[in-house]
Amino acid sequence: MLSVIVVFHDMQREAPRTLETLSPAYQRGVTAADYEVIAVDVGSEPPLAEPLVRASGGQFRLLRFPRTPSPAAAVNAAVRTARGAAVMVCIDGARMLTPGVVRLARMALAGFPERFAATASWHLGPKVQNESMLEGYDQTIEDRLLDSVDWRGDGYRLFEIGCLAQSSAAGWLGPIDESNAIALRREAWDRLGGYDERFMSPGGGLVNPDFFKRACDLLGPPVILLGEGTFHQFHGGVATNTPRVHRPVRPMLEEYRTIRGKAFEPSTGRPTLMGGLSPGGLPWLADSLRQALETASFESPPQGHPASR
Repeated sequence: MLSVIVVFHDMQREAPRTLETLSPAYQRGVTAADYEVIAVDVGSEPPLAEPLVRASGGQFRLLRFPRTPSPAAAVNAAVRTARGAAVMVCIDGARMLTPGVVRLARMALAGFPERFAATASWHLGPKVQNESMLEGYDQTIEDRLLDSVDWRGDGYRLFEIGCLAQSSAAGWLGPIDESNAIALRREAWDRLGGYDERFMSPGGGLVNPDFFKRACDLLGPPVILLGEGTFHQFHGGVATNTPRVHRPVRPMLEEYRTIRGKAFEPSTGRPTLMGGLSPGGLPWLADSLRQALETASFESPPQGHPASR
């Protein structure tokens, strides 16, 4: 069993969609017996409703924690209650998933038991939301955008209405800075010590990139779920929905330096790819290939090799 931990804080609008994308009716190639979902509510006002969580499936349950700036302690506590031999942490409950994430994460951990799996990240809307919000993008526009595609019938249509997040700017073929769907075996989680609870900045600061980097350092580059992703809904987050000039980046970087004794540097290892592609994902693969070719270096390729043209 895979235990999926998904964290919510004041996401009454976003939580129903996120939970729906984790339901057995939406996720493909898995049954309710293959995974559980633990919805972690960190001090929401009003609290996340238990009937809403239970409506997504019998294997869904709700844990409530007091309001704190960082969700790190709540994530660790939720993992301790998990029944699965592997866990997937979605630290931002505003992110909708594509329909193959659960199936492929389970397959990746079976095929690469010493590694960890992760998805690339997208934002809903024409630009990353730090920029699109300055041009009028808001929840009302986003609701209309989601209504314009049948994402419930085919979740891969989310690729038609999104853009790559900055943390995944290179797409599926390049290194990513963090992920909102990090899956690993419980033994690996225990070796890493879970999320570092010393990160107390609002929203956790760099606690998620820190965990991702530590996982890369200990377990090697991730197995990226090709053709899958998470899509961020606009909800007023401290990092994703604040204009760049006002984002509290400096305090987050300083907190990281205080904890780790050095500046944050994202992992640069090339991932292993596992998965397939829907029609909606093909343009994003083409973009990833273009970026990979632009940054690749070739030494005297043989005549006729594509790199020689």
